Amino acid sequence: MRSSAAVLVALLAVGGCKAGDQDGKGADEGGSGSSRPAASGSALAAVSSLTVKGRAPKTGYERSEFGSSWVDTDDNGCGTRDDILKRDLKDVRFRDGHCLVASGTLTDDPYTGRDVRFVRGRSKVDIDHVVALSDAWQKGAQKWDRDKRLEFANDPLNLIAVDASANRRKGDGDAATWLPPNKAYRCDYVARQVAVKKAYGLWVTGAEKSAMTRVLGGCPHTKLPARSGGR
Repeated sequence: MRSSAAVLVALLAVGGCKAGDQDGKGADEGGSGSSRPAASGSALAAVSSLTVKGRAPKTGYERSEFGSSWVDTDDNGCGTRDDILKRDLKDVRFRDGHCLVASGTLTDDPYTGRDVRFVRGRSKVDIDHVVALSDAWQKGAQKWDRDKRLEFANDPLNLIAVDASANRRKGDGDAATWLPPNKAYRCDYVARQVAVKKAYGLWVTGAEKSAMTRVLGGCPHTKLPARSGGR
């Protein structure tokens, strides 16, 4: 007489299923997040809309191609750098009025997870372009007019206050070459890069798209950040 286990295996084979798959779920569920379906409106779903091309030469890139640093693009009387400091720091104090941030604390820095003290003139806090200007230049921005590059360089969607030392290590890396040491922030970081590149029509390399998909596959419901640009 055939054992009950042997009968079960035979029945599963006839039904086209594998052991452990009776619920319609693979036996390896919970492994790589990249196999999870993308939710509508998620950053993962938006990755598929990005154009894939090779990195163009860096020839001609200068910071000045994106205009003067930290201009007042929203006409609120304050430069963009101080706007982002006010948005991202806690316990902010001003040098005068409501613009020049004199001090504050970056709590739970996105890139390191540490608290970082900001003091004007000897700051350990940088304002980072999440999609670096040089990276943007090599992936479409060199064809823009000056006004669009100025807008990009000062768009709050692409700007966050971060630990200066971590930012210097990042350089102009994309998702394929650099991710925040703070793993808890990686999903939000990559989601913001996707949002910026989608909003401005910048392309990605094949390796960059793969890296974005891999990171966001582990958090498929992470929303695509809104253009308002909150941290």
